[in-house]
Parts: sequence; structure tokens; C-alpha cells
Amino acid sequence: MARVPDRPSSPRTLETAELRRLRKKIDALDRRLVAMLNERAELAREAGRAKRNTGYRAIRDAEREREVLLRVTMANEGPLGQADLLALYRRLMVATRGLEARDRDRARSDPDRDGGADDAG
Repeated sequence: MARVPDRPSSPRTLETAELRRLRKKIDALDRRLVAMLNERAELAREAGRAKRNTGYRAIRDAEREREVLLRVTMANEGPLGQADLLALYRRLMVATRGLEARDRDRARSDPDRDGGADDAG
């Protein structure tokens, strides 16, 4: 009878107490990051409403985006590389411009509505 090789252990059974501790810290940090990203997005929406209320037509402000990216670059002490960090921030800006565009569309379709925080949940 042929011997069946032992099954390799699943990654979960190899998890050490140290790895569990680190993963719990990462999970907690992820929850904080999500909250902070949503807070940032809401502030960007408020800035969009302020721009709209003053007659500012453009959603994208390339100069402001350059300033943000420069500040992010200067604040980065690693280990995350600049290119990766900038890619994350560029994607974040795309997402917040999308929120602002949706808010403006809502405001155009229903002028009595201000595109408030309850719109995007």
C-alpha cells in the first residue's frame, strides 16, 4: 500500500501567538484608517460644497492636488515607498472627486438638497 504524504498544515494552524498579536494590531489600525479616510472624504465633500456655493465651477484643482502630494511626500518617513504612497493618494483624490461630482449632480437635480453627508451614507 502506497504511503500518502502528510498534508501540509494550513496557514492558520501555523499561526503563532506573535503573528496573531500583530494581525490584531493591523486589524485595529485598519479600522482607524477606514474611519480617517471616511473623515477625510467627508471634509472633501464639505470643501466641494463650499466651492459650489461660491460659484467655483471646477471639481479638480490640480494645484491643490500638487500641494497635497508634496506635503504627503515630505511627511513620508517610510518604509512605504514614495511611488506607492503617491499612488494611494492619487486614488484617494479620484474617489473624493467622484463624491464631489455626485454631490453636484444631486444639487443640480434637486436644488433644495445640499448634497449633505446623509446622501452617501
